[in-house]
Amino acid sequence: MRKVLGAAAVALALSGMAGVAAAQQKPDVLVKQRQSAMTLIGKYWGPIAGMASGKVSPYNADVVSRNATYLENLAQMPWDGFHESTKGEKSRALPAAWEQKAKFDELAQRLQSETAKLGQVARAKDEAGVKQQYAAVGKVCGACHESFREKQ
Repeated sequence: MRKVLGAAAVALALSGMAGVAAAQQKPDVLVKQRQSAMTLIGKYWGPIAGMASGKVSPYNADVVSRNATYLENLAQMPWDGFHESTKGEKSRALPAAWEQKAKFDELAQRLQSETAKLGQVARAKDEAGVKQQYAAVGKVCGACHESFREKQ
């Protein structure tokens, strides 16, 4: 029981430190970090989208598996870069990302969840599952971009 409580205390302390660490970084650095993560998400999403939609052939399950695994990890990264201190920094994030924080956070969680599912089906080499899950990931991306990203 002590081990479980001790481990829980350490996990809680470490999770709290992540927020403190983000708050101590310069706002412009946080923006660059979140933008870098989003750029990489786009890089690894592109081949999956091409193959899943049939625009790129042949379908390569190994590439899809690798990219989906990268996406699963990358989807965890940008969110601490949306710290309150970054509101005034030049970026394509709309003020709604801070004004509608609960909706924004919910979409970030959904992206993490949907990319985890994509990673699972991709590693199982389930092409039909990838095509179905690709649509679910794309829907979350689109919802977030529609509400929280400046149009070009």
